Amino acid sequence: MSWLPDAWAAGLFASAFLSSTLLPGNSEVALAAYLLKYDQAFWLPLMLATLGNTLGGIVTVWLGTRLPATAIPQRAAWLSRHGAVTLALSWVPVLGDALCLAAGWLRWPWRRVLPWLVLGKFVRYLALAASLRGLLQ
Repeated sequence: MSWLPDAWAAGLFASAFLSSTLLPGNSEVALAAYLLKYDQAFWLPLMLATLGNTLGGIVTVWLGTRLPATAIPQRAAWLSRHGAVTLALSWVPVLGDALCLAAGWLRWPWRRVLPWLVLGKFVRYLALAASLRGLLQ
C-alpha cells in the first residue's frame, strides 16, 4: 500500500483546489484528516493545501476577468478603496470566492493579487494545522 500517502496528498490538493473555486469543498476537514493520519507530517500537507487553494483562487480571479468590465457599482467601491490587500481574506468561506471574482472583474494586476492571495490561504492553513497539532500533543 505504498501508494496510500500519494492518494491522501492528491485528495488534500483536490479538496483544497475545489474549496477555493465556486464549487463546494471541505479542505479544512481534508487537512485535519491528513494530519491525523500522518502525525509526523506538517509542512507537506500545509504546502499542498496552500498550493491547491491558491490555484483555485487564481482560477476564480481569472473567471472574474471574463466578466464584462462595466462601471464599478457602489458595493465594489470598498474593494477599490482597499485594493488587493482584501485578498488576505480570500480564505473566508463564500466571501473569499466573491473577493477573488471581484479582483478579476476589477482587473487588479496579478503582481498585487498573488502575494495577498497566497498569504491569506497560507495563514489560514497554518493556524488550522498548528492548532490541531497543539491539540494532539
